Amino acid sequence: MTFDDFYALVVARRTQLVMDQERDVDVDLINTLCRTAAWAPNHQQTWPWLFGVFTGEGRRGLGEITADAMQRNGDTELKVTKTRTKYMRSPVLLVVGTAQGESELQTQENRDAVAAGIQNLLLGATAMGLGSFWSSCPKGANDDVAKHCGWPEGTHITAMIYLGWPTRTLPERERPEPAITYFNS
Repeated sequence: MTFDDFYALVVARRTQLVMDQERDVDVDLINTLCRTAAWAPNHQQTWPWLFGVFTGEGRRGLGEITADAMQRNGDTELKVTKTRTKYMRSPVLLVVGTAQGESELQTQENRDAVAAGIQNLLLGATAMGLGSFWSSCPKGANDDVAKHCGWPEGTHITAMIYLGWPTRTLPERERPEPAITYFNS
């Protein structure tokens, strides 16, 4: 792979939520994406990533748990109702958790490592032809989702990723140039 090939892959990655509801994503592809995420840099080698794969009716159960937490926390009935079914929009909903560290700094570094791993995963999904959408865990639902996944108390839900086969091609998007400051002395 050349840098131009890599750059083309990065630029081709799009947030995609219009997916084929009838076409499953093979479990081997999902496992490969999770292994790809685990190759992200991890400063203290804590291997903090946790993955929960929801398919079939498991997605609906996740929606119910999440919506119930949102309702307890005072979200509007419209948001709560939408959450009950929104994870059904793709064949796979991948919950990515970050293990708590032994210190506040290690917890922050763990979350950085997991976020880098998520980028690996999203690029891998693009390379496989999959569509993906990185969503956050709704406010107030983190602990309920982590418990539903069977993860330790203190786990941070870093992403809820929709995965599936896209049914349309998205147009290219422009990005502003990054702010870069050079220091020479």
